[in-house]
Amino acid sequence: MGGMANRETPTKTTPIYLSGASRPELESRSGFGFMRTPQIKNRPLAGPWAADTGLFSAKGERAFNLDSYLAWLDSQDASTCLFATAPDKICDPVETLRRSAPVFAAIRERGYKPAFVAQDGLEHIADQIPWDDFDVLFIGGSTEWKLGPAAAALVREAKSRGKLVHMGRVNSERRYQYAARIGCDSVDGTFLAFGPEKNLPRLTGWVERARIQGELAA
Repeated sequence: MGGMANRETPTKTTPIYLSGASRPELESRSGFGFMRTPQIKNRPLAGPWAADTGLFSAKGERAFNLDSYLAWLDSQDASTCLFATAPDKICDPVETLRRSAPVFAAIRERGYKPAFVAQDGLEHIADQIPWDDFDVLFIGGSTEWKLGPAAAALVREAKSRGKLVHMGRVNSERRYQYAARIGCDSVDGTFLAFGPEKNLPRLTGWVERARIQGELAA
């Protein structure tokens, strides 16, 4: 990944928006789905979804147990799941790699596409990324890093290898449009956690405008 240019690559697709809030307004709605963790006890809603460990928070760190996570995956419907993240450590690529590498195969054996969560500084150990072991690159980490040139370069590398790309914490149209421009296939956010009646039309507008721009860029 040496000599990586700070540029964005237009995409012809519109990222699926996975809501971290289980809102029935999104159930079976085209272009939308849900991000779920073992800690979410709500009834699963119909539509595409992705599984996350919940390790993005201190509470999630305390609650996480690998055996319980894998057992939870066993109890879910893998056929409608876009991917399942391997364990990570926020803003720590070395620890994330240590945690993730042994788990990719276990996730795949359960019928899920394993996702590797990229963290700040991953570009410095890019030669250690086990690209063949996972299917989805999940852009995590700090806001500054995920919107910077290193993360964009990792997205380009992932796409060149035929991987899907996801971006976490997308809660504004500006960030959604950015994720679309650099080639993300899906994003997640909690935009609908508050004021869904007001925010649902705004959210659907983001997706529709990105779709139109993608068609114009094609």
